[in-house]
Amino acid sequence: MKKITAIFLTIFFLTGNFSIAQTINTPNILTMRERAEVMDRWTEYRLDNLIPELMRREGIDMWVLVAREYNEDPVLLTMLPATWQSSRRTTILVFFDDGQQIERLAVARYNIGFFETQWFPDEEPDQWKRFGQIVAERKPANIGVNISEHFALADGISHTDFMNLKNSISPDFQERIVSAENLSIGWLETRTEEEITVYRQINRIAHNIIAEGLSEMVITPGVTTTQDVQWWFRERMRDLNLTTWFHPSVSVHRSESPEHTGDFSDYADGDVILPGDIIHMDLGIEYLGLTTDTQRNAYVLRPGEYDAPQGLKDALAVGNRLQDILTNEFVTGRTGNEILAAALRKAAEEGIKATIYTHPIGYQGHGAGPTIGLWDQQGGVPGNGDYPLYPNTAHSIELNTEVYVPEWNRNILIMLEEDAIFDGEKVWYIDGRMEEFYLIPRQW
Repeated sequence: MKKITAIFLTIFFLTGNFSIAQTINTPNILTMRERAEVMDRWTEYRLDNLIPELMRREGIDMWVLVAREYNEDPVLLTMLPATWQSSRRTTILVFFDDGQQIERLAVARYNIGFFETQWFPDEEPDQWKRFGQIVAERKPANIGVNISEHFALADGISHTDFMNLKNSISPDFQERIVSAENLSIGWLETRTEEEITVYRQINRIAHNIIAEGLSEMVITPGVTTTQDVQWWFRERMRDLNLTTWFHPSVSVHRSESPEHTGDFSDYADGDVILPGDIIHMDLGIEYLGLTTDTQRNAYVLRPGEYDAPQGLKDALAVGNRLQDILTNEFVTGRTGNEILAAALRKAAEEGIKATIYTHPIGYQGHGAGPTIGLWDQQGGVPGNGDYPLYPNTAHSIELNTEVYVPEWNRNILIMLEEDAIFDGEKVWYIDGRMEEFYLIPRQW
């Protein structure tokens, strides 16, 4: 892969400081113009290098992606120039493997920089007729289109577009239409060397936002509510010219609260944050086309306390052990369901009460790739959980464990989520993981 250029070293290792004193530095956040330049270079590199490998891996001769403005295939959206916010009119992208190289063609009214334009309305006014000619000229053995029963991200062609595609080619070619499900997932899930390198900086930005939000700079015990903190996170991301893919969640757990049932279908109401509370939060940012997803915990010190109770710290250590059990089961070629079953079996052997709901992450927060459990499906997830694990993929290691805390005389859920890379040999956290509670106020 290409070496990281000087511009990346200059851009991403510049540092600044948050308002709360921290020992870690915050990467500089690029301007919108700079982001577009980086993202376009990434896209062109991916099209040049990933597409041939993935098409040949999946045995697809021709891959066709179709979208209409504001009804976009999520895969097609990742192939457009960074300045395009949507497709324009009907956009048809065609990849064809002639055995030597991959042609990248666009049957579209507007020029798409990464693709060779193949429709000239002055010569042939009918866009779909021109597409049919391209297929007939190249005679593909099969034609992959984005249809999928299990993966919404790989099911991007609309019924109307599918019928137009089918009706524009001969019956012989119609019989060669196949699902490009695995090809679509492979494209979305695979991270390049440069993306992985910069992903660390993206996660560092997210972690620093979390560290600031879970501090006395934002939280005044007895005054601040969980909804106040949620909206602070939203405003902070906007101030930094970032977006999020879900509204942040913030909740409190305290010694006298009812035990968490493990049902995540409802969200807690706003509560005033008090000394002795655990504050649990879930936040994800979007930056440079990539997403993060992080759950971390803070402890609000009671008067006279200088650290979290030992029982809480021990519970967090059990959560970290469960993370290790899970990531140790990551093996290339294993399905998500196989990884889930092996991790739950090992956790049970160690007496850990575990719930695992880990998912891929990348272009989308709940991204493309193998689902490793859902909180309400611990026996495996048909379809999405049957997809195999591949190298150079990113995963949000999301799980919880139920642990008895002596100081509270009850069980609590330790809920954790950290983004990680699987490189084919091992799993490593993109920007570390939480092994200690944030303390409010900080103890310096």
